Amino acid sequence: MYNFHSHTNYCDGSAEPELYVVEAIRQGFKAYGFSAHSPIPIPNNFALTDETIRPYCNEIERLKEKYKGQIDIFLGMEADFISGLSTPFNDFRTQFNLDYIIGSVHIVKSLEGDTWFIDGPVRESYDDGLKRFFNDDIRLAVTSFYHQTNRMLETEHFEIIGHFDKITMHNQNRFFTSVEQWYRDLVLETIAVIKEKGVVVEINSRGLYKKRSADFFPETFILKHLHDNKIPVMINSDAHAPHEISLLCHEAVVALKKAGFKEHAIMDRGEVRMVGL
Repeated sequence: MYNFHSHTNYCDGSAEPELYVVEAIRQGFKAYGFSAHSPIPIPNNFALTDETIRPYCNEIERLKEKYKGQIDIFLGMEADFISGLSTPFNDFRTQFNLDYIIGSVHIVKSLEGDTWFIDGPVRESYDDGLKRFFNDDIRLAVTSFYHQTNRMLETEHFEIIGHFDKITMHNQNRFFTSVEQWYRDLVLETIAVIKEKGVVVEINSRGLYKKRSADFFPETFILKHLHDNKIPVMINSDAHAPHEISLLCHEAVVALKKAGFKEHAIMDRGEVRMVGL
């Protein structure tokens, strides 16, 4: 088993990194990756800060050495992309010698420059931002999310794209449905950019096991398009606690096989490698 998307008490996770490693060894993992949220220039309660980023990296490097021969540990970061505001991803890579980066969008920038937080446990914050920053125009808001995602793909270097349809989480079919053609056109446009840039897509199980989503990220209809476009997919649980490191990963394997996949992507010595499902 493998997992390369997890958060500890250095950002918005609940436990120290070593507890994740101990649990991963207990469950028979071959490799485990840490991906703390990168610092962002907006007040928040989920990301690393300038004061905690170096201790985080030092701790993961310590665990690499301590558990060498038992499990392969990887130092990663989930880098947030906010148009015109976020730090270039390669700055983090070179300064902290990261093994990989997950590129994600959690905060959407409106045309007027306001920032809309689309994640977190509180659905009301999603609704409030939609009203305040997009005048309840869900099509404009969703288009802004996907265009920002495309801009991230076009301008940043990273190995994995995180939960790239996360905009659906708090929607829950209230404002739009994923069968609407305008929405599917946006998804297909982003898939085309992903293919062009050679980025791995994660299938993320967190929305399902936290009961905030009725499907994986990305939704299962998207998986068939990824398969048809020969885009590699990585299974991640987006764990925020040690007991979450493998939740619904078996179900993710089933979903990938149904979509036609026979392999999934892992990180191996700084490179993406494919292994059988």
